[in-house]
Amino acid sequence: MDSTRRHWLLGSLSSFSLSAIAAARGHAHQAVTEKIPRLDFFTPETAADISALASQIIPSAGGPGATEAGAVYFIDRALTTFESEKQDAYRTGLREINETRQKLFPESASIASLAPDQQLALVHAIEKSDFFELLRIHTVLGFLGDPSYGGNRDKAGWKHIGFDDSMAFTPPFGYYDAGAQ
Repeated sequence: MDSTRRHWLLGSLSSFSLSAIAAARGHAHQAVTEKIPRLDFFTPETAADISALASQIIPSAGGPGATEAGAVYFIDRALTTFESEKQDAYRTGLREINETRQKLFPESASIASLAPDQQLALVHAIEKSDFFELLRIHTVLGFLGDPSYGGNRDKAGWKHIGFDDSMAFTPPFGYYDAGAQ
């Protein structure tokens, strides 16, 4: 049996439709290159609520946050491509969070309309839920992931953590190689 990397890769991709993967990649690329980002899964209202929650997970204080990185657009793209099976989790999670919001802040109209301290109180009320964990993971991925997937706009997350995305590095690679000849 020939166990080259190419055969392994083709074998591991056998459960996926190559056309679906290509379509998802093309969809993400188009979304990133558009001047005005497009939402496919979220409505503008739900996008505002998700963005408000994401901004509590990675706030803008001291540098760019989830809002500047466009994490909501990454999440939207993920839910229409490679994480489409999570759509119901988002629908249910948003419904439950809005029920909690209504109990905590009966006069409020939406999560996005809450004051930042109220949003933080809401996050503390839901932080042990499975949905919040999913949202937290997606927010971090949208902040630090490759910009070709719809988030990390203008490489805001990478710049914030000092990540050098050069395609090639020249020696010495680090302090431990400085003396090597």
